[in-house]
Amino acid sequence: MIEGLSNPALLRLMSWMSPSFPVGAFAYSNGLERAVHDAMIGNAAQLQEWLSDLITIGSAWNDAVLFAESWRRASDDGDLPELAELAEALATSSERHLETVKQGAAFLEAAAAWPSPVLDLLCKECPLPVAAGALAGAHGIPLSPALAAYLHAFTANLVQAGLRLMALGQADGVRVLAALETTIAKIAERAAAATLDDLGGATVLAEIAAMNHETQYSRLFRS
Repeated sequence: MIEGLSNPALLRLMSWMSPSFPVGAFAYSNGLERAVHDAMIGNAAQLQEWLSDLITIGSAWNDAVLFAESWRRASDDGDLPELAELAEALATSSERHLETVKQGAAFLEAAAAWPSPVLDLLCKECPLPVAAGALAGAHGIPLSPALAAYLHAFTANLVQAGLRLMALGQADGVRVLAALETTIAKIAERAAAATLDDLGGATVLAEIAAMNHETQYSRLFRS
């Protein structure tokens, strides 16, 4: 048992961050498809490095900070709509915006199976990290494990995207996930103590790849 995490809370967290939870994450690649197309990523080692950068200094880091802040605001009646607007503004391309708001809307629709007053405080198409963080906070799920689960789900989805885009096997994907465990755990702890002042990123190539994906002729993913 994770410290501070009861069985019901653990089960909810596992449900919400499961690949089978109906948020449509399988349809998005966060710009990864374009990076593969442009030969920036071609093997498991490069995929691992790319994902590590996203987690530590890229879009996943910002999502983790937003998740933590929404968790806190849901716990003390803070301004969630304002935070949702900030999360939308941080989406650096139209497809990244589409990805976060559509997944957030799908998350909230599915999460209505666990009633909570916080669901009424969020807009219909709320960015995913704000929606997920707020619900975790409202249900009393401890922040650090919730963040770790969120980052793991993000990483696992992009690993699966990488397997579909490159000549990689399931064993390669598992090795990438295993190699990123320490990074995910470290960033989850860092993000739990972060504030909005810590938002920012340096993954310029990933953001450009996401922008270029918008005009890519043949593609598997929506982002």
